[in-house]
Amino acid sequence: MARLTHTVTVAPLDRGWFEEAAGTLVDLLDGSRARADGSVLLADGRAVAGLRLLKGRHLRSGARYGETPEPVKPGADGRVPAGSGTSGAADGPARPGTDGAADGLARPGTAGAGAAGGSSGPGADGRVPAPGPSATVGAVVLRAWRPAHSVEVESRVAEDGLALRLKLRLSEPRRPRALRLSLSGHRPAGGSLYRFSGRGAADLAAWWAAVDRLPSALPAARPPVTARAAHRLAKARLTVTPHPADDGSWRISVVLSVRGRWLLRPVGAVALFFARRPVERGFREAVENAAAQWNTALAELTPRHGDALRVEIADALTETEPG
Repeated sequence: MARLTHTVTVAPLDRGWFEEAAGTLVDLLDGSRARADGSVLLADGRAVAGLRLLKGRHLRSGARYGETPEPVKPGADGRVPAGSGTSGAADGPARPGTDGAADGLARPGTAGAGAAGGSSGPGADGRVPAPGPSATVGAVVLRAWRPAHSVEVESRVAEDGLALRLKLRLSEPRRPRALRLSLSGHRPAGGSLYRFSGRGAADLAAWWAAVDRLPSALPAARPPVTARAAHRLAKARLTVTPHPADDGSWRISVVLSVRGRWLLRPVGAVALFFARRPVERGFREAVENAAAQWNTALAELTPRHGDALRVEIADALTETEPG
């Protein structure tokens, strides 16, 4: 088994600002509405960028969302290229009774598939072409929207023959207390070597309790952030534990444990013996890069409050990329 450890120092995040920002975001989405064409509008009438209701009722269990498809121009022969993703959402959200269940991937030829960037409209022979080898078909299904209790979403994506399924649950969204997610993937045409799964959890209440300790106190007994991944050949576990420093910053300890399975154990042990230093160096660089990005993001954030914070978040939701 390999065990890699590294500790970095990052700028602290103000809990009051974080919870105010989370509550403002939830309130903005809770006050939004969907038009007949599937676009989602905030209370001020501006559309949320890149988001479209494909099926179901807005903010109700089973509602399915996808990105707004890019407009595609016909070619010189007047045909729309296959895999352009022009069907479905371009004509409005999918209607009950159309092909493609709300809890799964839309199949080629359904309204959902077109909206997600899967297939184009019927060709000259009346058939809908299947997505190309690099096409991406996906959707996000809202499982629960209870802002005072929890929000649950599920995302399924198929890309390059790989099917991914992600589930996420946020407890008490207005003042987030815990985040749980699970990920699984497989290649339908492959065997067990193409299957993997993972789970992660962030106990935000435990995180705040850990950073509110005195710098001289012992670190938290249980890491507030944990993640596990499993594959036929290996298992991995990641933990993240914060601790306050004397100057008010946070010291974050990251531990990664990897264990080989089956015949990979002796082979992995020999490989690690010769490659341990490069592996450790790569792990340290990855953790330090993540810390640098965190510090940069916090430095760029303006700690606005009240109406100013609401305007800033609303602008971010409705902003479209230039060009």
